[in-house]
Amino acid sequence: MLSEEDLVQVKDRGTDPTLVEEQIQFFVDGFPYLSLSKAATVGDGIIQLTEDKIKEEVRFFELQIDQDDLSLLKFVPASGAATRMFKSLFAFLEEDKSDSSVEEFFENLEKFAFYQDLKEIMAADGHHITTAARSTIAGCFLTEEGLGYGSLPKGLLKFHSYPDGARTPLEEHLVEGALYANANKRVQLHFTVSPEHRDKFEKLVVEARSYYESKYGVKYFVSFSEQQPATDTVAVNVDNTPFREKDGSILFRPAGHGALLENLADLDADVIFIKNVDNVVPDHLKDTTVTYKKAIGGVLLDYRAAIFSYLDRLDQGVNAALLGELDGFFQNELCVRPPGEFVDWNEEKKTDYFRKKLERPLRVCGMVENVGEPGGGPFWAKNADGSFSLQIVESAQVDMDDADQQAIFKNATHFNPVDLVCAMKDRDGNTYSLRQFRDPTTGFISHKSKDGQELKAQELPGLWNGAMADWNTLFVEVPLVTFNPVKTVNDLLREQHQ
Repeated sequence: MLSEEDLVQVKDRGTDPTLVEEQIQFFVDGFPYLSLSKAATVGDGIIQLTEDKIKEEVRFFELQIDQDDLSLLKFVPASGAATRMFKSLFAFLEEDKSDSSVEEFFENLEKFAFYQDLKEIMAADGHHITTAARSTIAGCFLTEEGLGYGSLPKGLLKFHSYPDGARTPLEEHLVEGALYANANKRVQLHFTVSPEHRDKFEKLVVEARSYYESKYGVKYFVSFSEQQPATDTVAVNVDNTPFREKDGSILFRPAGHGALLENLADLDADVIFIKNVDNVVPDHLKDTTVTYKKAIGGVLLDYRAAIFSYLDRLDQGVNAALLGELDGFFQNELCVRPPGEFVDWNEEKKTDYFRKKLERPLRVCGMVENVGEPGGGPFWAKNADGSFSLQIVESAQVDMDDADQQAIFKNATHFNPVDLVCAMKDRDGNTYSLRQFRDPTTGFISHKSKDGQELKAQELPGLWNGAMADWNTLFVEVPLVTFNPVKTVNDLLREQHQ
């Protein structure tokens, strides 16, 4: 299917041609649905921490960081444009369409953290914000001739107001980093950004770093990366042949947040916190977030120690008592049920099974109560090896035509807010090869168009879905107040962002 010219193009992108063939085959065959066993609930897959346990885990986290000289890093996917935040405003500006959200925006303009910037840039152009036409305000707000918010990424928009000035999400993550990802006053943050905005992110860090270093008594080490072109996936026509540009070259498209597994794999830290760029709150609401981040960090290090201890004991010798203990640890603690034929395996095969399951990256995922947000949730699901374990599952991974599977999905009591803390290294201090723990059969296919032609696009397994499908996974309930995403500009008017 790939010509010699195609192979040259693919190799020039840094992509393995066999992966392109594999992607095309997924278009032909489709991705298999995940088999859900049941929703994870409190006491059955989701850990609920008591107040005393929260304090205990926070103390343990802080003690381990100090004693073991562990390196911490905060990983923030921040490449997405904020365009969808302003969908209604664009409709107003370009098509003169208004709705209740547009009315709410203009009626509360002074409450937004970017108000002063908008006022000043309009004044410089001869307009007064209180008397100018709404179309003039919208144009100045969204377009490059003014603030240009319509084309900027969320991380660079001013979200919150403070007496000493407004803060962007990037700055709020700097603050969060100092409060819970701080190892010996060293704070590492990594942002994944789009190439066209990288210089703006770097400029803001240069401008803000010294202020926050002085305020929190820390030293920041901030790095950036971009989604690698080699992770782009091939697009196809409706007949599953490669979609070609006018010059005959194959069209490749960005493969969703699952492509960021490569960025994550390139980082060097013992513990990595992962959180979306828009899920930040002002300082007066940060205490709960900080407490629970440290608490789930404590849970992570607690279980990491247990896993390392079991590996040491396996090295020292295997017996029936240890294998029975491991079976209980996996089923009752790590929520991994072995394949049905496990009971008939001999000691050697059971030992290999447990060792393989122990020698994996570990993640603890915060879960909030389900309040109807679209997105993934926590479930027990069947794995390729016949075992059952905890997975974060999106609706596209579930066969909604199967009444039983649909019912399980809809019975989810909790929602994935992207609140992860990950143990990235084995007991010898070597970073796990993350690609080995990805389930390649958990991608997504979507229908798009280009130049008036219909095409099919493919996303790689999501970063916290299929990309981490073969990790040891724990779910911990966290308060809803720790989840405050900004999906539309008017979300900034909610109490949590004022």
